[in-house]
Amino acid sequence: MTQTMRWFGPSDPVTLAAIRQAGATEVVTALHDIPNGSVWPRDTIAARKAMIAEAGLGWTVVESLPVHDDLKTRGPGWDRYIDAYRRSLTNLAAEGITVVTYNFMPLLDWTRTDLAWPLPDGARALRFEWEAVAAYDIHILQRPGAERDYRPALVEAAARRFAAMDDAARTTLEATILAGLPGAEESFTSAQFRDAIANYAGIDADRLRANLIAFLDAVCPHAEALGIRMVVHPDDPPFPIFGLPRVVSTEADVAALFDAVPNPANGLCFCTGSFGVRADNDLPGMVRRLGSRIGFLHLRSVDREGGDTAFHEAEHLRGDAKMAAVVAAVHDVSRGEGRSIPMRPDHGHQMLDDLGRRTNPGYSLLGRMRGLAELRGLELGIAHAAAG
Repeated sequence: MTQTMRWFGPSDPVTLAAIRQAGATEVVTALHDIPNGSVWPRDTIAARKAMIAEAGLGWTVVESLPVHDDLKTRGPGWDRYIDAYRRSLTNLAAEGITVVTYNFMPLLDWTRTDLAWPLPDGARALRFEWEAVAAYDIHILQRPGAERDYRPALVEAAARRFAAMDDAARTTLEATILAGLPGAEESFTSAQFRDAIANYAGIDADRLRANLIAFLDAVCPHAEALGIRMVVHPDDPPFPIFGLPRVVSTEADVAALFDAVPNPANGLCFCTGSFGVRADNDLPGMVRRLGSRIGFLHLRSVDREGGDTAFHEAEHLRGDAKMAAVVAAVHDVSRGEGRSIPMRPDHGHQMLDDLGRRTNPGYSLLGRMRGLAELRGLELGIAHAAAG
């Protein structure tokens, strides 16, 4: 695997020098200051690549080139935003980018309910809890009909949870869900979010999937001609939320996209954390069956708490991901195809000196450096054993 770390640009508290010292050879990044739907200028891409190269690192994977919501809803700006997306791909290819990550989740990027959940060892992790989501959805967002999306017992528990929260706790929960995490290009107030959800009225999973297929049909031939592989990031979390559908949550979802758009530029960002939230996703088996389509790897693990009630980010080699089996499958795919798949340690605990520093939630240096070291050692051990 090609070892990378995510970098959020010059304002990231984690420097390029630190990433290089952690052992990565490349960064994955994006032009986060450019609004969704705008063309990424070639000179801006070139300047960012030069900055990265000066630090002794490479940049061949973009994470992410956002898909405007008019493309997800098949809205009035469809033609304009498709053209802008293709132009951005052209400019990225001209500067040596070969993999472009994107997601097709409506409105929100990825959602958690706690960004600093304390672990027994004193470190902090990201956490998602359905009771907190329901408390926000029903009582703060006040989305029409929200109660119908939750089991009666959960509705009652959410009401008790909301009643016990003071104003500060309610504000924190709202900010955690809405502000998004680093890399999210949109943020909302609850009122704006509620209005934006209304734009998806009538868009169920079948229609959203059809819109994704239309997007891929429109961009993949252009990407293929440029030598770029488009890789879709799975839904995070991998189930409907706030009444919004999800269509990249299971192996069947991904296989349907590949069947509908067989173009080789139509690929997958395989995220063991997102897929791993669902116990019905067989992660090592998915790597072996989908391996030829995987262009980028996010390696992290989650602990599923109490079935489907909550999950939190685990240590990279623990939790429910079966990481040793996943990396063994990646090794076999890489060896069989003669390529090195870009990988990054996804998320990481806030720990040690980073507990007292400003960090992007999930993207502190030391937790990810620990994950990268563990994954590097795991891969070397597997390769050594395979060599006999």
